[in-house]
Amino acid sequence: MTFNVSDNPLITLNNGHKVAQLGLGVYKVQQDVAVHVVEAAIERGYRRIDTAALYDNEVEVGAGIRRSGIGRENIYVTTKIWNDRQGYDNALEAIDESLMRLNIDYIDMLLIHWPSPAQAKFVETWSAFEKALEGGKIRGIGVANFQPWHLDELIAAGKDGRTKGTVPALNQVELNPTFGQDALRAYDTAHGIATEAWAPIARGTLTNDRVLAEVAAKHGKSATQVAIRWHIQLGNLVIPKTTNPDRMAENIDVFDFSLDSDDLAAIAGLETGERNGPDPDRF
Repeated sequence: MTFNVSDNPLITLNNGHKVAQLGLGVYKVQQDVAVHVVEAAIERGYRRIDTAALYDNEVEVGAGIRRSGIGRENIYVTTKIWNDRQGYDNALEAIDESLMRLNIDYIDMLLIHWPSPAQAKFVETWSAFEKALEGGKIRGIGVANFQPWHLDELIAAGKDGRTKGTVPALNQVELNPTFGQDALRAYDTAHGIATEAWAPIARGTLTNDRVLAEVAAKHGKSATQVAIRWHIQLGNLVIPKTTNPDRMAENIDVFDFSLDSDDLAAIAGLETGERNGPDPDRF
């Protein structure tokens, strides 16, 4: 199956840029397959790729984009700097290193990967991000795994002159039907920040969920497709990860059905409030 790119909704960020709602995550995609994974995803209609310095596959992501034959301007690339590169000068160096590894002229979205509050450096890191944004190396800046209190501090820093006051364009967080992050999503919305879901199907644990399977049978879809559709209808940006071309096609084939109120109520019952990943208040 080749997906019709125009079916993937475009979300307008607070910087005015538009981004495809559904993209591909490449966390733990090994270097020896990453080029082919990115190339296969683009062939199947994906136009947004999410990587990070930590993933150690930025080189391959850039190569896969170039090999796809699709113009760079049509592919939205997100990367992130890791905790050990926080701080103003350190972050500026890390940005240049990511650009070099990706071998592309600019990065569409750069994220602080974790707030790492014990370091108390994310405000000065944000100032470096703003500097890179001014220089044109970066087209958009955001954060990942930030809680409301982290965002409060970042926004306050813009008011007292520690930063230029740029509000993050997006906040990428752990989010799935068992961990819906209602309060955080409401905070983001109130501040004009898009919410993006990582581990959108709870690292694969929801693929055989009974409730999702029942909803899926009703619509002639899979449980995974129902979970991804749930994100789409909530307005989340979403980046399911797979290296399987057939799964890529399945994951993006979610725009020909809608979940009704009964479906959404059933899925709401899956909420546990439990994380699979680290706690951002401490990590």
